[in-house]
Amino acid sequence: MNQFAAPRKSLGQNFLQDPNIINKIVSSLGLKANDVALEIGPGRGALTELMLPLAKSLHLVEYDRDLVAYWQDRALSAESLSVHGVDILKFDLTDIVDAEQQKIKVIGNLPYNISSPVLFHLMKYADQIESQVVMLQKEVVQRMSASPGGKDYGRLSVMLQQRYAIEYLFTVPPGAFFPPPKVESAIARLTPLAEVLHPVDSHADFAQLVKQAFSQRRKTLRNTLKGMLSAEQIESVGVTPSVRAETLSVSEFAALANCYTAG
Repeated sequence: MNQFAAPRKSLGQNFLQDPNIINKIVSSLGLKANDVALEIGPGRGALTELMLPLAKSLHLVEYDRDLVAYWQDRALSAESLSVHGVDILKFDLTDIVDAEQQKIKVIGNLPYNISSPVLFHLMKYADQIESQVVMLQKEVVQRMSASPGGKDYGRLSVMLQQRYAIEYLFTVPPGAFFPPPKVESAIARLTPLAEVLHPVDSHADFAQLVKQAFSQRRKTLRNTLKGMLSAEQIESVGVTPSVRAETLSVSEFAALANCYTAG
C-alpha cells in the first residue's frame, strides 16, 4: 500500500481492508465471464483486483487524480480494464452501455457525503443496469429498504422502491476499513424492476410530489401538498388528506403523482 497517498478526508475516502468482507461484496454482484462491470470509486483496488479476472470488462470511475493515474498505469497490463477519471455525478453510463452493447453491473463503496445524489444519478440509467451492489452508511440502507409507517421511511425509500427491488444484504463494521469510519456501513443490492409495478406518467412530477410530501413530516398531506393537489384530488385516488406522508405506500404516491400530472 505504500505506493498510495493517505486517504483524503475531503473525498470521504475509507478503504476496505477486510478480506472476508471484500469477498462477500464481490460475490454479491454475481459476476459471470460475459458480464460488463462498473466500479464507482475503486480506491486501492480491494474489490477491483478480485473482479478483474471474473468479468469480460471492468470500467472504473475515480475522481482522485492520484488514484486515476495509478489505475491508468494498471490498465496497461490489464486489457479488460478501462479507467474514467471523472466525478460519478457527471458521468454518463450510456457511454459504456453503447460501447459494450449490453447492460452493466454496478458496484461501489459510495462516499457517504454524496451517497443519495449518486443513487438518484444511477436511477436515470436503471434501464441499462442489470444490478447494483453498493456500500453505504447503515442508516441510509435502512432508509432505502424501509416499509411505510416507520421513521426510516421517507423520500429515499419511495423514490428507489418505485424503480428497484432493494435488499439489505449485510452490515460492515468500522474495523473493515482504513481509516475506520465513525459509523457502521451496510451492503445493499438494487435490482431494476423488469416491470415497474407502480408506473408514473412523469418521473419529474413524481419526484417533486414525493419531495414536497416529506418536506414537513409532521404535517398532513392536505398541508404539505397544498398548491399541488387539493383535498378533493387527494381523495379521488383513495388517499385520506389527513394522513402523513410516511404512512403512504409507493403505489399511493404514484397515484397522487399521476393525478398531479393529469392536472
